[in-house]
Amino acid sequence: MKLYTFDPAPNPQRLKLFIDFKGLEIDTHQVNFPEGEQRTDSYKAIIPTGTVPALVLDSGRVLTSVFAITHYLEAVNPDQPLLGSSAEEKAAVLDWNHRLFNDVFRATADVFRNTNPAFVGRAVPGVLDTEQIPALAERGQAQLLYALNMLNHELASRPFLAGERFSMADIDLLVLLSFAGWAAKTKPDASLTALIAWRASAQSVLDTATSP
Repeated sequence: MKLYTFDPAPNPQRLKLFIDFKGLEIDTHQVNFPEGEQRTDSYKAIIPTGTVPALVLDSGRVLTSVFAITHYLEAVNPDQPLLGSSAEEKAAVLDWNHRLFNDVFRATADVFRNTNPAFVGRAVPGVLDTEQIPALAERGQAQLLYALNMLNHELASRPFLAGERFSMADIDLLVLLSFAGWAAKTKPDASLTALIAWRASAQSVLDTATSP
């Protein structure tokens, strides 16, 4: 199998941290995203969505979502599970993956892609050219601030987002807080003490697991 990605981008970064935590080695091609390689005919011939990351399996099937790629990789590499062990844990992690994508990632992306001059005429990922909508940026900012307060409330009652163990949900949130910081100029304020404490703890777990 072969992974097509661009590590600095938020979705590829989520996947990279998952792969690093589990100690996997995968044949990888870093797509020249700044130069638009993902929009070329040669790239789309392999990855029709024109997005990253994408995992081409040995069968030829192409997986283009972090959800799908991580679930596949965990199924074939079950050690150091990040998607839960019991049925309840698995459901909780997936539930938070979904909530974070809708409440934090999409909100931040709405701010970023509808205000950044680099995305004029292509405000959504992929190959469909779409104009920016300033109102979506305003809505995204409001949704993001609400989500940070919600997360602070949730994390006041447990050590990690999906329960007692570090999981892919925590990786997602670490990446998304960083994304919100530079893309939407929004970070947790000092009043969100549970979220700030969780961030330090979760980062420590990740650093320990991925250090050489």
